[in-house]
Amino acid sequence: MPSVSEPFEPALEQILEFCAEDPVERVFLEDVARRRLGRFAAFADDGRLDALCHVGANIVPSGADCGRFAKAAARGRARMIIGDERAVSELWRNLAGLVRAPRDDRPGQPVYAISEPPEPGDTGLRAATERDFELLLPACAAAHEEEIGVDPMERDPDGFRWRTRSQIEEGRSWLWAEDGAILFKAEASAWTPSAVQVQQVWVDPPERSKGYAHRGMRDLCRLLLRAVPAVCLFVRPENAPAIRVYEGIGMQRHGSYRSLIF
Repeated sequence: MPSVSEPFEPALEQILEFCAEDPVERVFLEDVARRRLGRFAAFADDGRLDALCHVGANIVPSGADCGRFAKAAARGRARMIIGDERAVSELWRNLAGLVRAPRDDRPGQPVYAISEPPEPGDTGLRAATERDFELLLPACAAAHEEEIGVDPMERDPDGFRWRTRSQIEEGRSWLWAEDGAILFKAEASAWTPSAVQVQQVWVDPPERSKGYAHRGMRDLCRLLLRAVPAVCLFVRPENAPAIRVYEGIGMQRHGSYRSLIF
């Protein structure tokens, strides 16, 4: 394939080869490609992808000169543009005049990753089951609202209940609960053979500042690192307590994300 000046729909093999160059930064792209979710646009140079963009409810650009995806991104009504900070910034410079302004712009979100198991947290962490659904649902909704600023049970209650139940059924939800209180919970937002991206880390507010998040993250990373080489996540830069937890268990910085929320 020669150099390509117009975006095209790449094959799965091309996407996987591109994502393998940085499996942490591109973990979401690889996950949705493997599950055949959403649409992709790409550019190639000398037969290899040099830029890739997922176009769906989330627009996720990666690679070189991502401003080239502006026209493709403008055709959708995405709720969020998110990904590598440089790639998102390049895209937004060309896209800003074509779509509505975001209600929130979050640059400089540190990405963390870990590949060596931390010390055990000695928790009761386990995979969530259907029996946990009613306990988890309000915690997942509160975590979503705390992170995104929108109550999903008001905007799309049926869809959010379905997504929460799907995470449980797919083995992407973990829980440590005692006496009806959630001491730690988290979900996987993306899962590939190379990495798992964790999201919605949560401790019930009355149980915070007791070390449960630190212990729960240690056991979750130990559990996941039996299956994949790396566990990663990203966090808002002002969330100092969460950053202390992630750095405290040995996670290392792996770039920055930027999120534009509409």
